[in-house]
Amino acid sequence: MKINFFIITLLITTILYGQNTSTNSNNSPYLLILGTLQDGGSPHIGCQKECCKKIDSNKKVVSLGIIDPMNEKKFLVEATPDITSQLKAFNKTQKEKLAYVPDGIFLTHAHIGHYTGLMQFGREAMNSKSVKVFAMPKMKVYLEKNGPWSQLVSLHNIEVEQIEENVWKNITSSIKIKPLLVPHRDEYSETVGYIVEGPQKKVLFIPDIDKWEKWKTDIVSLIRQVDYALLDGTFFSNSEVAYRNVEEIPHPLVIESLKLFEDISLQDKNKIYFIHLNHTNPLLNKSSNAYKNIIKKGYHVAEINMSFKL
Repeated sequence: MKINFFIITLLITTILYGQNTSTNSNNSPYLLILGTLQDGGSPHIGCQKECCKKIDSNKKVVSLGIIDPMNEKKFLVEATPDITSQLKAFNKTQKEKLAYVPDGIFLTHAHIGHYTGLMQFGREAMNSKSVKVFAMPKMKVYLEKNGPWSQLVSLHNIEVEQIEENVWKNITSSIKIKPLLVPHRDEYSETVGYIVEGPQKKVLFIPDIDKWEKWKTDIVSLIRQVDYALLDGTFFSNSEVAYRNVEEIPHPLVIESLKLFEDISLQDKNKIYFIHLNHTNPLLNKSSNAYKNIIKKGYHVAEINMSFKL
């Protein structure tokens, strides 16, 4: 009976709080996952392991799409090295009804997987006109003062608009977004996550953070305030980075997050989707014990084309 009760409870919470993977039939706004991997992507340069022997078109660097069909607007969160294929896929989801270039791009920080896709808007490629890029103060200055990004600004391929910590930005009449400053390796810019809020739902997106305990915000409390939480799951455990100094690339290990979230309700666990996965992460393999274990506990692993009603 305990097993049956658990299954029933899990099914109920999945229905109430799990992802809505269907297409948007009623024109309400939604968020779409366009990529789930850590900055280096997959196949990862230099990797000779089994995980990188095959090219998988569904493996893209972490990125989100935000769509408001009624207002005919769409936005991108992160400009990744995979931006060309991601924008193409993004366009297809709307049956090419909306403009190919998004109405704005929100950046989290200046690490290679999160902003270098901006190069595709330059004159060597698209030569776009005034694509709106939303960035925090240090990130804005970095783009404007350092080449090759400064050339995008001077040639008006992009226009950088400053956003502020904990200040809501209304991007349509139905959707607003708020940056949350998080501790991370801030060599060139600060690092933020975002809360995206629509008429009905809130989505928390934190792809990069050093450790949850270093953040001034209580992540458990924040999870309770949102409907979905896309959280840093870069490494499952230390064994993945035995060849690197983990102090140089700090992230909350998934096993650490599982321990931290151990006592939260099943309803709140069901909100959590691990994202920004390194190519070595066993959560990318649905046959792995790691994947099966977190699914059994009520968590999720983010996948391309998952959509979340806002």
